[in-house]
Amino acid sequence: MPTPPIIIKKKVSHGGHHGGAWKVAYADFVTAMMALFIVLWLLNTSKQIQAAVGGYFKDPTGTSKKVGTNLSGAGENFRLTKQNMADLKEQLQKSIRSITELENLRKNIEMTVTAEGLRIELLESDNGTFFNSGSPKLNESGQEMLSLLAQQLGQVPNRVSIEGHTDAKPFVGKGNYSNWELSADRANAARRLMQESGLRADQVEQVRGFADQRLRTPDKPFEASNRRVSIIVQYISQDIEPDDASPAKESTSSEKATEAQPGEKADHH
Repeated sequence: MPTPPIIIKKKVSHGGHHGGAWKVAYADFVTAMMALFIVLWLLNTSKQIQAAVGGYFKDPTGTSKKVGTNLSGAGENFRLTKQNMADLKEQLQKSIRSITELENLRKNIEMTVTAEGLRIELLESDNGTFFNSGSPKLNESGQEMLSLLAQQLGQVPNRVSIEGHTDAKPFVGKGNYSNWELSADRANAARRLMQESGLRADQVEQVRGFADQRLRTPDKPFEASNRRVSIIVQYISQDIEPDDASPAKESTSSEKATEAQPGEKADHH
């Protein structure tokens, strides 16, 4: 009788083949859902929070908290104080230097940290740099410069004041239109364009026209640089010391500046 064949049976286990694969897939799914929820949340948050989140991804090291990368990521908690206002000045100057079309205008822009805040002055030249001669209408250079400043300053919580100044040159004609009207109209023209270009509607605290009462170079009252528009980025109110210059004092001058007086001199530049 022949010997029956020997059959060897092997027990195959399928558990080890795909035992942990589902965990990886589930983790990917959860991550994707979390990313979706974050995007949906961001779409319903304020612009300040969106800017803060965007600023983090642009500058994960956190140095943007000082002035930010192009002031992005400032967010609601960012405050320009006496300690970091100089950083804003440096950032604005860097932004202006980065635009080659504005290279010729650098000598006509002066930034100074004062007791009131950061004062940015756009100085006119003999031929007119930012405004058309004898007019409150901004030229192309003025529009480009103010638009750039508005985009930067619109990302900080600080309020701003805008001033108009003229030189002491007399002007004949145009009826009762004088230095008072011209300085106030130029300041208002700057305000309108800046609010259209990024400055928040509630960010402008004052618009002031001083005519030729606050000359930049008093010993040269007819010098072109006396004709200027100044933008003051104010400190947050609680950061101002009691002995600092108070904006309230200048508001008194502002009220006087907006009232045109008969016989006042007018600027023809």
